[in-house]
Amino acid sequence: MKNEVTDFDPAAGAFWSVPADELLGRLHTASQGLTSEEAKKRLASGSGGLRGGRRDKSALLLLLSQFKSPIILVLIAAAILSIFLKDGADAAIILVIVFVSGALGFWQERGAADAVRKLLAIVQVKATCLRDGKPVDVLTDEIVLGDIVLLKAGGSIAADCLLLESKDLFVNEATLTGETFPVEKSVGVTPPDTALAKRTNTLYMGTYVTSGTARAVAARVGSATEVGKVSQTLAHKPPETEFERGIRHFGYMLMEVTFLMLMAILAVNVYLGRPVLDSLLFSLALAVGLTPQLLPAIISINLAHGAKNMAQKKVIVKRLSSIENFGSMDVLCTDKTGTLTDGTVKLRGAIDFTGKDSDYVFLLAYLNATFQSGYANPIDQAIAADHSPNIDAYKKLDEEPYDFVRKRLSVLVAQSSESGAAETHRMITKGALANILAVCASAQAADGSVAPLDPLRARIQAQYEALSAQGCRTLGVAFRDVGLEVSKIDKSHEADMTFAGFLALFDPLQDGIIESLQNLRDLGVSLKLITGDNALVAANVSQQAKMRDTEVLTGGELLQMSQEALVRRVSKIGVFAEVEPNQKERIILALKKAGHVVGYMGDGINDASALHAADVGISVAGAVDVAKESADIVLLEKDLLVLAAGVREGRITFANTLKYIFMATSANFGNMFSMAGASLFLTFLPLLPKQVLLTNLMTDFPAMTIAGDRVDPEMVDAPRRWDIAFLRRFMLVFGFVSSAFDYLTFFVLLHWMRATPAQFRTGWFIESVSSAALIVLIVRTRHRCYLSRPSRALFLTTLAVVGVVLILPYTPLAAPLGLTALPIVYLPVLGLIIGLYIVAAEVAKTWFYRSMA
Repeated sequence: MKNEVTDFDPAAGAFWSVPADELLGRLHTASQGLTSEEAKKRLASGSGGLRGGRRDKSALLLLLSQFKSPIILVLIAAAILSIFLKDGADAAIILVIVFVSGALGFWQERGAADAVRKLLAIVQVKATCLRDGKPVDVLTDEIVLGDIVLLKAGGSIAADCLLLESKDLFVNEATLTGETFPVEKSVGVTPPDTALAKRTNTLYMGTYVTSGTARAVAARVGSATEVGKVSQTLAHKPPETEFERGIRHFGYMLMEVTFLMLMAILAVNVYLGRPVLDSLLFSLALAVGLTPQLLPAIISINLAHGAKNMAQKKVIVKRLSSIENFGSMDVLCTDKTGTLTDGTVKLRGAIDFTGKDSDYVFLLAYLNATFQSGYANPIDQAIAADHSPNIDAYKKLDEEPYDFVRKRLSVLVAQSSESGAAETHRMITKGALANILAVCASAQAADGSVAPLDPLRARIQAQYEALSAQGCRTLGVAFRDVGLEVSKIDKSHEADMTFAGFLALFDPLQDGIIESLQNLRDLGVSLKLITGDNALVAANVSQQAKMRDTEVLTGGELLQMSQEALVRRVSKIGVFAEVEPNQKERIILALKKAGHVVGYMGDGINDASALHAADVGISVAGAVDVAKESADIVLLEKDLLVLAAGVREGRITFANTLKYIFMATSANFGNMFSMAGASLFLTFLPLLPKQVLLTNLMTDFPAMTIAGDRVDPEMVDAPRRWDIAFLRRFMLVFGFVSSAFDYLTFFVLLHWMRATPAQFRTGWFIESVSSAALIVLIVRTRHRCYLSRPSRALFLTTLAVVGVVLILPYTPLAAPLGLTALPIVYLPVLGLIIGLYIVAAEVAKTWFYRSMA
């Protein structure tokens, strides 16, 4: 039987053209919302949906993804073919080794994913729904069809909804329509063929409320939403991070080397008349050996380990790949409030245009702050906290919420006489000074006298500049008596007002902020302020904080500047003041184009686009929903010391990831180059395919512990970025050093020991695995290996691998693996070769880094 909720399919119908009462009926819901039990049933039956964001792979998909490499798939196919054609035992061993390697990667990645999921639960975003007739906070993933959603400024929209009620509602739909400015929404019915951007009665998943309040019914969820149809994500796919780009380019380099080596070895072996299937298996095994097949798992392990360490430092990572960008960041853009300053705004004074203290200006500001019901903000909290005048005679009638275009907030109040009769209806407006003066025709002094505004503008501007130069954020307050017949207001009423005076607010610098900024500078991170405050206030704060770059660029100057000119100047500018919300993204993009890795720290409604544009978006736990959702990293405390600790951890994670790449590319390339060369002059394969794969598997075990390794201070003290040319040179230098000692091993085994093919393979297997395992202790640091201690786990795992390799030829597993017990005299000779290799690698490392300086 068809589920009753899906009798009306919102995905197929134009719900915006359906009257609200009819839609509620079709969705079997009511204006007071669903019951908790009904919501659970709908979620279980599939009438809910994931709203974008991170989806974890199932265990089966994660396991299968370990074998998605084309080389691995071809190797598996060739091994299966050999089972039917000739050597079933050898092919089975190859398949077992491949499966064990994949299972190891699966186990590590699964553990990493579980750890990250627990961390993300700390900063999950919730929506307010009516359940059982009461407002409750619900995870946005658990919104179901028919849910009644309550919205206010700063709230993200978690489903496609039809408006039931709205009050001065403005929504930012840039992620869906590309429209820069918020659009107004209202209750109504629109025709079925109305274009998406014109559906004024509809809210879309992935957008967010900038001002006003609303009640709406969820008509589409999950993949049925407009955003879900495109990508199954909250917003557009996040841009590729520099770390992801580096991994991709590194993969291309390995792919080229691997393909050329595979083709050359296969062609030569076939030319020399060796069996085609054996030659193919050997070539493929070499290709697998060259490829660091556990790189995805190692990266996941390192990132998850870094995320857990960062969580201990009060930094929650939402997007794992951003950890590397966090460490590479060399520019941090942020507002001053709560970053340089305490974030606890305080009122310095309420004054009239003559500069005198005015109780009346404060009363007007207090009424406006107390009666407004939109987004709670520090300014209104500071006004309310200063002191509480008696407002029993006042009653709120209506309000026109703040928006980022008008930059004003108005409330309509009724003032009653002692008898209770209404004496006047007064509209009180506060906001940015220029925007307040734009709607004023007169000004009132503290003594109650009123004068035309125009002759006073210069005096008002001078007072404003004086307050700003003292570091005060200055707002304007105005009023207008509208008459008893007016009980509702809109934007049109904001005209012919009387300017009452200024609110002077200040936000003291954080204790220790100068030391915090120096800490960031020591890490190679420069701070840039991007603020809507006027240039004088911003400059004052930057000077107090002793910022190095104090050159100021205003939003007005930015409008007159081409993007090319901005890119040329942006690195030298330390303060961007009087900036409009849509200019923040432009500044971020200019910094990126100038070659910087840019972090943006924001917690407000208008920070979403800048957070998306930055290489790493940073928000705080107390931020509005849309800021937390847009961010890659969330700080549990808005503190630059916390952020600096996170940067250090990001660099540690990046350094440990590079260690695996250094180890894998140098040792693997050397071994594979040696095998390729040996196959040309030997009458037998230097290693059997299963031995090549076993070599690769065993040398990966120490790599599993790299995530917890110690990191040298110089790898943390400055931003590090991907350098493919550096990696290529590293691979060639250390690869050829490794190969030189492989050829020494060949000479000793063939011409001195007179080894049989089985002894040759066993001897080289021991030397190859031992040297590849021990090389990580060399390449993990730029210092002498004995001066930089590895972690206990890495050291013991490396020794364990070497011990297993020495013992393996003397166990029952030797015969199936093609190994044989060696005469004891072989072992000290092989030990000497490995010792010489370690010394040579140390010398080569010193020369390599000196030549790169």
